[in-house]
Amino acid sequence: MADTITAAEPTRRDFLYIATGAVGAVGVAAVAWPFISQMQPDAATIAAGAPVDFDLAPVTEGAIVKLFWRGKLIFVRHRTKDEIASAEKVDVNTLPDPQPDSARVKEGHAQWLVVYGNCTHLGCVPLGHQGHYEGWLCPCHGSVFDTSGRIRQGPAPTNLPVPPYKFVSDTKITIG
Repeated sequence: MADTITAAEPTRRDFLYIATGAVGAVGVAAVAWPFISQMQPDAATIAAGAPVDFDLAPVTEGAIVKLFWRGKLIFVRHRTKDEIASAEKVDVNTLPDPQPDSARVKEGHAQWLVVYGNCTHLGCVPLGHQGHYEGWLCPCHGSVFDTSGRIRQGPAPTNLPVPPYKFVSDTKITIG
């Protein structure tokens, strides 16, 4: 008697086992997907406190860009050399809220001013490149801010606040 080995031919039953297993795996993945994805925070939560990255490269000199972080308006201003010079030569002792320009920008990046975009009087949104100092003018109550966001005249009690931010490269900042 000779020993022979025969290869088993795939049968219809083998095909049904494989097909059933594949459909079952897809079904388990389809059921598990919503449970896994619900563990991540939603967009509102992320927007409420997550840091915001902003690319400065496309912002032309003299432009003011508006963006939101934690539901608050932020102004990012690319200041010209003249705006920087006029902001630096101001005698801080004459200001209602004395603060030098150098304390409002990051060292080595004086051309970039990042401030909250609401007037410190009643929260109105000031208009850029307006007023006597070509900074911001609050159209509602007349507060005037210079190119460093410092209050120069009007009812606003303080300068436009500077949010927490840092430069991650020469052309990118992270706010928050």
